[in-house]
Amino acid sequence: VRAGLAGVRLLFMQPNGCLADARRFQGKDSILSGPAGGIVGAVRTSLAAGFERIIGFDMGGTSTDVSHWAGEFERDFDAKVAGVRVRAPMMSIHTVAAGGGSILRFDGARYRVGPDSAGADPGPASYRRGGPLAGTDANVMLGKIQPRHFPCVFGDGDQPIDDEIVQSKFMELTRIIADGRSPEQVAEGFIQIAVANMANAIKQISVQRGHDVTRYALCCFGGAAGQHACLVADALAMERVFIHPLAGVLSAYGMGLADQVAMREKSLELELNENSISILRHEIETLSQAAQAELLLQGAEAGRVRVLRRAHLKYEGTDTALAVALGGAAEMTAEVEAAYRNQVSFLLP
Repeated sequence: VRAGLAGVRLLFMQPNGCLADARRFQGKDSILSGPAGGIVGAVRTSLAAGFERIIGFDMGGTSTDVSHWAGEFERDFDAKVAGVRVRAPMMSIHTVAAGGGSILRFDGARYRVGPDSAGADPGPASYRRGGPLAGTDANVMLGKIQPRHFPCVFGDGDQPIDDEIVQSKFMELTRIIADGRSPEQVAEGFIQIAVANMANAIKQISVQRGHDVTRYALCCFGGAAGQHACLVADALAMERVFIHPLAGVLSAYGMGLADQVAMREKSLELELNENSISILRHEIETLSQAAQAELLLQGAEAGRVRVLRRAHLKYEGTDTALAVALGGAAEMTAEVEAAYRNQVSFLLP
């Protein structure tokens, strides 16, 4: 890529939501870097629109990624991706298998949406490539997606969306289900299941962590989020939905809005008191200098470098740490207790 862009400063997106110089970019830095760009794009555009608390709702073809923002980016330092444990800072993203390509089926007792996906090829039945019924097809059946509003790029690349095959497949599925519902009601049932899955995912990153989701704006992006935005907002009693004009490509747009960042961390198993604060400050200053030196090597301007110092604190004997701004022992204790009480409703004094 660098050879093809001679004379251009090349930066790559990382899963922590930060840009890195191409020479310092490694394979592990590409894991979930696309969705991370989406969170940055969602936050920057939402702030410009006057929203200070948002739930990021990124729905694409195979999955839905949801995220929480209320003043700062949330990151995980120990994540599990596709069954593999990754020890690296990553944006905190919760993913569920609900996308436009999620396959719809009836297992003899209940409606199922996903987790299998039709992907881009063959894609949903309406794509004219012999695909199965998928989430997108349910919206075609209900008239929420109409062929005349889409370019003729399906089938062999020159045809419109096929709404006739969708109607035929839903009629066939309705006969199999045989519960007295019409094909449109069956399609609506699948949509309701997908919406419930997405709403539950948002509850996990908000309500279950002590955040009042009704005070947030639902920032929708990705190819399919707009089709379900109001339904998801209604399911969560959210009153505001924000869709940016570039919502379909917000992950790419977000990469252009991201900052260059260097992160350094070190583990210190210390009891938090005034004596340990001096040790903590010394170690953090060493990390700070190393991070600043890396940014300068990547071509950042010295006058634009800003340092954020954080301490990850946990109760003795537990393994869940909460990040707070570096300060005095009493100040950090009060901050971590407030965050802990907000999440689990009790303290361990």
